[in-house]
Amino acid sequence: MAMVAQQHRESSSGSISKQNSSIDSGKYVRYTAEQVEALERVYTECPKPSSLRRQQLIRECPILSNIEPKQIKVWFQNRRCREKQRKESSRLQTVNRKLTAMNKLLMEENDRLQKQVSQLVCENGYMRQQLQTASAATTTDASCESVVTTPRHSLRDANNPAGLLSIAEETLTEFLSKATGTAVDWVQMPGMKPGPDSVGIFAISHSCSGVAARACGLVSLEPTKIAEILKDRPSWFRDCRSLEVFTMFPAGNGGTIELVYTQIYAPTTLAPARDFWTLRYTTTLENGSLVVCERSLSGTGAGPNAAAASQFTRAEMLPSGYLIRPCDGGGSIIHIVDHLNLEAWSVPEVLRPLYESSKVVAQKMTIAALRYVRQIAQETSGEVVYGLGRQPAVLRTFSQRLSRGFNDAINGFNDDGWSLLSCDGAEDVIIAVNSTKSLSTSSNSLSVIGGILCAKASMLLQNVPPAVLVRFLREHRSEWADFNIDAYSAASLKAGSYAYPGMRPTRFTGSQIIMPLGHTIEHEEMLEVIRLEGHSLGQEDAFMSRDIHLLQMCSGVDENAIGACSELVFAPIDEMFPDDAPLLPSGFRIIPLESKSGDAHDTLPTNRTLDLTSSLEVGPASATTAADASSCYNARSVLTIAFQFPFENNLQENVATMARQYLRSVISSVQRVAMAISPSGVSPTVGPKLSPGSPEALTLAHWICQSYSYHMGAELLRADPLNGDTVLKNLWLHQDAILCCSLKSLPVFIFANQAGLDMLETTLVALQDVTLDKIFDDTGRKALFAEFAKIMQQGFAYLPGGICMSTMGRHVSYEQAIAWKVLAADENTVHCLAFTFVNWSFV
Repeated sequence: MAMVAQQHRESSSGSISKQNSSIDSGKYVRYTAEQVEALERVYTECPKPSSLRRQQLIRECPILSNIEPKQIKVWFQNRRCREKQRKESSRLQTVNRKLTAMNKLLMEENDRLQKQVSQLVCENGYMRQQLQTASAATTTDASCESVVTTPRHSLRDANNPAGLLSIAEETLTEFLSKATGTAVDWVQMPGMKPGPDSVGIFAISHSCSGVAARACGLVSLEPTKIAEILKDRPSWFRDCRSLEVFTMFPAGNGGTIELVYTQIYAPTTLAPARDFWTLRYTTTLENGSLVVCERSLSGTGAGPNAAAASQFTRAEMLPSGYLIRPCDGGGSIIHIVDHLNLEAWSVPEVLRPLYESSKVVAQKMTIAALRYVRQIAQETSGEVVYGLGRQPAVLRTFSQRLSRGFNDAINGFNDDGWSLLSCDGAEDVIIAVNSTKSLSTSSNSLSVIGGILCAKASMLLQNVPPAVLVRFLREHRSEWADFNIDAYSAASLKAGSYAYPGMRPTRFTGSQIIMPLGHTIEHEEMLEVIRLEGHSLGQEDAFMSRDIHLLQMCSGVDENAIGACSELVFAPIDEMFPDDAPLLPSGFRIIPLESKSGDAHDTLPTNRTLDLTSSLEVGPASATTAADASSCYNARSVLTIAFQFPFENNLQENVATMARQYLRSVISSVQRVAMAISPSGVSPTVGPKLSPGSPEALTLAHWICQSYSYHMGAELLRADPLNGDTVLKNLWLHQDAILCCSLKSLPVFIFANQAGLDMLETTLVALQDVTLDKIFDDTGRKALFAEFAKIMQQGFAYLPGGICMSTMGRHVSYEQAIAWKVLAADENTVHCLAFTFVNWSFV
């Protein structure tokens, strides 16, 4: 028996040794160069072949016939592993280069801050010594009066090259002292802390003349390419109307000097636009860095064209520019400085914070420049993917055309052909006409149209977050827009369809479909196509589509962004969407008006919204008492609306009347929405009037709960006995969606709790425009109609689970719906119909 066991152990050990030897032979098999080449060809086509593919490979390649399938499987595993390690190593090397460059940047920033601290300590000691000397003196020396000096460059002759070169060298020195030195007391931009994933390091000026902002970051482009992009200011600075180089001549070290005239749009209808007459100096430093610096020239009159500058206020650019340093391993480090004096005295007092804010300059110019360069870098490397097969450059051009067209409409420059219709100055809506503007393109000629008409207005908003308002306007277009007006604008862009009034009758569903095209790297700007669904009411063309397509740009939807404005700009387009499609942009711009630290707060009444200029005189700021900003939330913003409409010559008056009435209705809708979303506005927890003739919210909440208990024999709110405001609060926070609608021929909703508003994707105010039939699909409507008589007879009914629709067109599933009659306090009067949707969720 022992011998049998011993033989068994020997045979087992022998089989194990044979297995190990076969594994070893598989692990350490050597491949010839021809075999490796054959395997590499297959790997290129299919990195992970199946078992059948590996067997087929052995049959097709005789040189692999002596290799087992398992060994080939191991080869492919090892090859994939090596490829993954190579990619990871390459990625880590790239990350390491970026971190090294960023570390260098941070060390330089730290050195600069240490120099700034040392300088402040020295200044503090000097001031202390001067104070001690002054206190010890027994007489006052009149010669100690401060001396006002004129900047040296203003005394030089800017018309000869030698004088300009001297100014250029001085500009270079002053710019570098701001970019990397301590000439300006920089403080970190609020809300934008530097980190490994941030775009860069951002700072704004603290207590210096004018407004200044600074940015530095790492970009994977060559310095010359970056300089070329940044010098083309209209391509990335949306407020730049034009930039013309009038004179260019070479300077030393291979540099160039240019005399540049720049025009900047005004952001609202309440202030004039700005222009600059500057010297721009491009040169290369000894360390290989590329510098583009710029400053205003004084004593040169109105610039190249006094007539063209009549609608502009001359602003000053203090030494500003770009320092671009090449990095080891590719890419560049950019330092950007923008230092301006925007002549805030020339605008109404309420708007002066906009022209005295370094945060606004940072967001509009400095950060925008760095983001744009990074966007180009990512598009060049193929990291950015856009929709509808469009190239990034094409979509970027569309965004720029939308922005430029909207700015042109707001500003209405005379040299573009704009002129105001007769206006007595008391109108809240401004009507401007342009009979010279052409929308003709190579593929679409619109020469029949008489011109373009623009209706525009500005209004002051109180306690309304711009990002929230723009998001609402984007997502709930039917709350403020008249789709028939959209249809008129869209039809007018097609040859032969200009008639107004008397358009073909069309019924719109009220829903919109948003089709994203692309967005910038931090989603601060989105480009999308909006489709508004319409159906013809005429029999002759019942099968023709009446959908409207809009190209839309939305920006500033981040509530945490500091100093940024929020915009929603759109233009009707043809459904074919050609690259050269004519655009007639309209839309909204909301700019926050943040008072400077320490400034006195304005004391305008909160309900004053329109016609700011009637009560605001341009001149020195009047002294007002400072309010305690911390005691209440008192944020202001200015909303500018501009809508453009094509017209035929014989219909100008009709279109003007329509445009004025339409804009006033939009303003009314926006004011209603603004009141609803304002933190200090209407809130369901304080018992507002829900709709005309409705009881207070607290009373309605009691009626809903009591009626549910009366009909169902159970409590709606599973809690302890409820009293007072607790009923409304618990109903408002109930997990199921609870909605109430009126008992009319076309029931409309009058109340919803928070879950109900979330389910319908709407607000309490906008809810009152939603009808009951809109939220159910065909199956849900049939189920409701079948049970309606039962509801009215016995007071309640259970509806089966199904699908309903939000106001944004999204499908919502629910397990069960319960409907019941809400009785008033006398229990005889039926006030409304209530629904609860159990366990709802978006599909």
